[in-house]
Amino acid sequence: MPDAALRLKNLAEQLLGAPLPVRLRAWDGSEAGPPGGPILVVRSRRALRRLLWKPGELGLARAWVAGDLDVEGDLYDALDRMAGLIWERPEEDSRRLVEVLKEPKVRSAVRQLVRIARPFPPPAPPQEEMRRRGRLHLHTKHSDRRAISHHYDVGNDFYELVLGPSMVYSCAYWEPDGTLEDAQRAKLDLVARKLGLTPGQRLLDVGCGWGSMAIHAAREFGVSVVGVTLSQEQAAYARKRVAEEGLTDRVEIRVQDYRDVRDGPFDAISSIGMAEHVGSDRYLEYAEALHSLLKPGGRLLNHQIARRPQRDESAYEVDEFIDAYVFPDGELAPVGSTAALLERAGFEVRDLEAIREHYALTLRRWVANLEADWERAVRLTTPGRARIWRLYMAASALSFERNKIGVNQILAVRTPLSGDSGMPLRARTWN
Repeated sequence: MPDAALRLKNLAEQLLGAPLPVRLRAWDGSEAGPPGGPILVVRSRRALRRLLWKPGELGLARAWVAGDLDVEGDLYDALDRMAGLIWERPEEDSRRLVEVLKEPKVRSAVRQLVRIARPFPPPAPPQEEMRRRGRLHLHTKHSDRRAISHHYDVGNDFYELVLGPSMVYSCAYWEPDGTLEDAQRAKLDLVARKLGLTPGQRLLDVGCGWGSMAIHAAREFGVSVVGVTLSQEQAAYARKRVAEEGLTDRVEIRVQDYRDVRDGPFDAISSIGMAEHVGSDRYLEYAEALHSLLKPGGRLLNHQIARRPQRDESAYEVDEFIDAYVFPDGELAPVGSTAALLERAGFEVRDLEAIREHYALTLRRWVANLEADWERAVRLTTPGRARIWRLYMAASALSFERNKIGVNQILAVRTPLSGDSGMPLRARTWN
């Protein structure tokens, strides 16, 4: 088909009801659209078939992961230009789109797209897509283990390449002109100081990852640490690091669900980037479990990504791309809801620090690490997996920068009946 790009551009603009904000290149080498800037590359008709069989974000995600769809040039610029058309359409625009699809000229455009795509048979989903068993978002112990394994058990070498030597997979805490390693060390130190850690105390690190917080707390603050994770690969890596640091007498790493921890009470609990996996229906259970594991006067530091609240909370839907390829069964909640549930569980919320700009900086640094060693990243995992992480991290960086999502550290205390929280009269003494 000659000049496929022009036909696709015209069809896309009919369907979207707006000019295409990026240049388009089709599988036949033809181009159309505004010159300059990034180019959206449709490598084969399979990209169109995926969209026809699964319209919307999941179809786009499948095309991207499979390599049928690509971006040439600045990925951030491309995502920024397309966000308003695809990912950030207001609810009224989405409703309008349903009506637009009923219009004769748009139905005609869809029929043309079908002829171009030759949509039969439907392409199989990429191998990296999470295969579902049973109902979604139940957050049983079994389903949580599967979800965590899908995300984290993809190779420690791959995560080393992306995260750098710190092996911290959560928002860093930046100073101007600082390095990623400096910023991650500052974050771990900030958490420890907010928890008021002192030698001889016991710390529970929930969702301990590759052991960075556990090692930092034991080495720098003299505490004994129990770290729990559901990832076998994370646990093996963390235990090796603990042994190399000579901290086996003070740090224990377990493959264990937080709901199965029975050896409290602890003086403090850190939960850094883990609560997003808990699920809205289980969050009160999570908060009550952690409350029960703390001594009276013990502190919880809950570091968690949050979404903006919606007028109609029942309309909230999990991002299809994230759910299928990145964090299966992950759910975000507004920070106010999180604080309220912690209070319902018996905690006294003492401090909340919003640090979303720090996460944008962190994600951009991880993307730079990935892009700088792309060929090795592909060898360490799969081309599809590397593409997932690049898109997910770049899009997330823009979401933090645009205040679509945030990240917060909530410091809460299991305040005893006496009312003595043990907190200093002047808060923020850790800064």
